Amino acid sequence: MRIVECLQRDGRISNQDLAAKVSLSPSACLRRVKLLEEAGIIQGYSCVLDYAKLGLEVEAVVHVSMRHEVEGWHEAFVAAIKDWPEVLSARIVTGGANYMLVVRARDVSHYSDFIVNRLYRAPGVRDIESNIVLGYIKRSASPFDVLDPE
Repeated sequence: MRIVECLQRDGRISNQDLAAKVSLSPSACLRRVKLLEEAGIIQGYSCVLDYAKLGLEVEAVVHVSMRHEVEGWHEAFVAAIKDWPEVLSARIVTGGANYMLVVRARDVSHYSDFIVNRLYRAPGVRDIESNIVLGYIKRSASPFDVLDPE
């Protein structure tokens, strides 16, 4: 768990530094990291982007409700969102909506165009509720607080 916690904080840490932080030899540490990767606990490594600096100023959390009487609504919607670069993530959720999307756009005009000309036109879409993100309070949670509460 200490290895995973360190890698979650800094995925670019060298094996030598990681081994020192978790009090293992470098070879033992590397062996354990490989086992975590093979087990699928570590699924990959990535970087965190500053979307605003990339020109994508608007972020929205979008809840999408579907008309269930439309045949193949789920498959058609999943296929459509895979082609939309504005959709950063998509989840199937419980509650009033069927899906929750995180969408990024250059500006409000781009976002509006995406909603009106693509999302609302996707097969089976009944209702859309958008929430524009104004700022962050907490961006990521460590699962270790949940797994090992004090």
